[in-house]
Amino acid sequence: MKKKELTTEAIELLKNLISTPSFSSEEEQTADLVISWFNAYKIPYKRSGNNVWAQNLHFEDGKPTLLLNSHHDTVQPNKGYTRDPFKAEVEGNRLYGLGSNDAGGALVSLLATFTKFYRKKNMAYNLVIVASAEEESSGPNGLNSMLNIIPKPDVAIVGEPTRMDLAIAEKGLVVFDAIVSGTPGHAAHENNDNVIYNSIDVLNWFKNYKFERKSPILGEVKMTVTQISAGKQHNAIPAELDLVIDVRVNDRYTNKE
Repeated sequence: MKKKELTTEAIELLKNLISTPSFSSEEEQTADLVISWFNAYKIPYKRSGNNVWAQNLHFEDGKPTLLLNSHHDTVQPNKGYTRDPFKAEVEGNRLYGLGSNDAGGALVSLLATFTKFYRKKNMAYNLVIVASAEEESSGPNGLNSMLNIIPKPDVAIVGEPTRMDLAIAEKGLVVFDAIVSGTPGHAAHENNDNVIYNSIDVLNWFKNYKFERKSPILGEVKMTVTQISAGKQHNAIPAELDLVIDVRVNDRYTNKE
């Protein structure tokens, strides 16, 4: 199978993935698109939820197994988009659209690679590919749910945007909920314990905090406040303010720490 043909078809699949909404846990249609790819190349596949996987034709027990993996779910488009997120547009040598980089480009590249080697005989290793769901939400029905279903991998190549540099590790993730407290009241009355103003110091603490242990491979721990919620009407000072904090943990800390 010629590289040019696979490249052309992979780009076409990527365009179709972009134009098909596939938010986490809602990937049914993009799973169907992956299945269409396998059907077009007469590759048997299996589907578990919205995860689609296959193994090479000459899979042999006893050989090491290489897992190829990337995901076909996306986050919701944010309000900062200046383009139609569901319209695949090519300008020069760039293809724009929601999920083109994270991680549609990687997924179609791995699908093309798997297809290239699917029928190859006498390889030193087995190949398994999983086009997985629920990566962006860390949901229960993503790649983790597949590890007891697919052949046990010895090593994996995971497609994610890394600026074309090979990454050998990634940070862990801990998500915290925090509550800032204050005194509720009416907006017309003086209140020196307004929870929204109280949150300013809290937000600055999260913004400026530095974890001591820096990893030579993964760098610093990254802590980011990503959600804030308080109040229900314009004239009422709320009693509480809710925060969500996303913490990307390096290899110098355990998640428990």
